[in-house]
Amino acid sequence: MSASASEKKDSTTEEKIKTAAKTVFYKKGFAATRTRDIAEEAGLNLALLNYYFRSKAKLFEIIMAETFSGFIGSMKVILDDEKTSLEQKVITIAERYIDFISIEPEIPTFILTEIRNNPEELLKKLPIKEIVNDSVFIKQFQEAVQNKEITEPNPLHFLMNLLGLVVFPFIVKPIIMGSRNLETEQFDALMQERKKKIPIWINMMFKA
Repeated sequence: MSASASEKKDSTTEEKIKTAAKTVFYKKGFAATRTRDIAEEAGLNLALLNYYFRSKAKLFEIIMAETFSGFIGSMKVILDDEKTSLEQKVITIAERYIDFISIEPEIPTFILTEIRNNPEELLKKLPIKEIVNDSVFIKQFQEAVQNKEITEPNPLHFLMNLLGLVVFPFIVKPIIMGSRNLETEQFDALMQERKKKIPIWINMMFKA
């Protein structure tokens, strides 16, 4: 076997393990997941998994970093865009995150669980303060408050309300579906409707 073929096989196996780990960690969280669970999900033996990733903790650290990078990194790009207004940022966040979570519906619960279990460690790795406080969004928000376009002066209320409207329905998805006997397709359609409604609700909140 050539060196290039060997490297390709190694890369494919590594990605297969990471994909399996993401699936299991999202469903069970770190504490309830066994290395054997990941190996079974990947369809590999435990020895091979341990060869690529020495410990469950190391693999979890990689999955957490990639998950938060995707979730928070996208937010940073949106908040720091000088070419979009506050209204456009709200529309973009609602659209992108509803689509993002629809594809990976386990992510909100996974993130909340790990934040609750180890908040200090996560905050060390995630520059949340810098992403928010140094953003174009904050400058735009402050200008809107000064111009009396927004009556609520605290930008945290803005962000909490926006993210809550986007993320919370996915967290309580079983309750929402059960309350009206919805099928998955009907829930997905409901979330697509929220893309248009959330910007309207946010605009009304901050002019109230």
